[in-house]
Amino acid sequence: MDDRQSSTAPLTAHLGEWLDTAPCGFVSFDDTGTIVAINATLCRRLGYAVEELAGQKIERILTVGTRLFYQTHLFPLVKLHGEANEIFLLLRAKDDETVGVLCNAVRRSRGDAPFATECILMEVRERRKYEDALLEAKRSADLLNQRLRAQAEEMQAQQEQLEQQATELEMQADSMQALNNDLHDRTVELERERGVAEEARRIADAANRAKSDFLAVMSHELRTPLNAIGGYAQLLEGGVYGPISPSQQDALTRIARSQRHLLGLINDVLNLARIETGRLEYSVESIPLNDIMAELAPMIEPQLAAKKLRFDVVRPDTPVVVRADRDKLVQVLLNLLSNAVKFTAAGGRITVRTRSSQDDADDVIVEVEDTGRGIPAEKVEAIFEPFVQVRGASSQATEGTGLGLAISRNLARGMGGELTAASEVGRGSTFFLRLPRA
Repeated sequence: MDDRQSSTAPLTAHLGEWLDTAPCGFVSFDDTGTIVAINATLCRRLGYAVEELAGQKIERILTVGTRLFYQTHLFPLVKLHGEANEIFLLLRAKDDETVGVLCNAVRRSRGDAPFATECILMEVRERRKYEDALLEAKRSADLLNQRLRAQAEEMQAQQEQLEQQATELEMQADSMQALNNDLHDRTVELERERGVAEEARRIADAANRAKSDFLAVMSHELRTPLNAIGGYAQLLEGGVYGPISPSQQDALTRIARSQRHLLGLINDVLNLARIETGRLEYSVESIPLNDIMAELAPMIEPQLAAKKLRFDVVRPDTPVVVRADRDKLVQVLLNLLSNAVKFTAAGGRITVRTRSSQDDADDVIVEVEDTGRGIPAEKVEAIFEPFVQVRGASSQATEGTGLGLAISRNLARGMGGELTAASEVGRGSTFFLRLPRA
């Protein structure tokens, strides 16, 4: 034992048996950091004999991080205020085990002795466990947030890419419409000047097939990533990847709404392409119109209620049965009713009538009449052209792709019927669906 150890041994011995057997650690060190007293309880916990630590520097039983904390925070705090309470420290045992303790320290002088810092050390186990669990949970949360941000950024990039592709598709559709118009003009000129109607029809058919094939291919290519975006958005909203904030919920709602809008546009384009290329099959059967109207009512009622529209169905005395494809008939009538709701101001009226055709008793006419803004007479036929939206007396733009009526007319003709319209600006419109009577 060196001189420092021998000088501190009497002080250590004077602690008394009551302090050596206390259920907590005790250590006292002077302003140079030299241990002047330490009890047996702390020595046993750290695996030392009292003689091994008495006279040594306090840093010997501190971990590297705690040494830095002791030098920069703990000792200056005690020296300034004279005490420090419930300070968490990590001690280093003789076998390098880390022991967590809560420290209460006071700096004072006993009699003529120099100032010394006396510490009571209480070992803590549960707190270490909880702190480690909290740190691990925080690390997991940070990692999850990073993944969530990365997925959101990826989905945002995909959405921007899809929006760009959709814009390009619309531009190409406009360009193809312009090409079709030019082709029509050239066809008329050829028929008038050269009388080559057959060649013109061949060119027009080829152009239409090319357009339809292009639209079909582009629609299929866009549906796959759109469905993926919808799926990921639903997983995030369902909390599969962890809780989301209100701002993230708002962003996911916007992504889902944009996805549904783009998917609806693409479905319309794909349906039109299938019709024009003759790839759509019809399952024609005898269908009571009363059954169809009963099926349509629940589908259209929320839209009618939202705008407070009156809805009347005028049925003939004798039930009417028509020959049609059930699903496609529902699609046509639902589209006509949805358009009537869209273009009819709040408080207006929509009426559906069924009657026999005045021209042919073998045909049945289903009329869908509204009190909306109406369409100029010279533009009525144009509304059945693809990608055409006619503005009425109001210049307000309406939501849609301009494909619904074009698809509905083609479906009506595919079932052996016809779809026409009559309208007057400011008084409303009436659509006439002609179908064969069963």
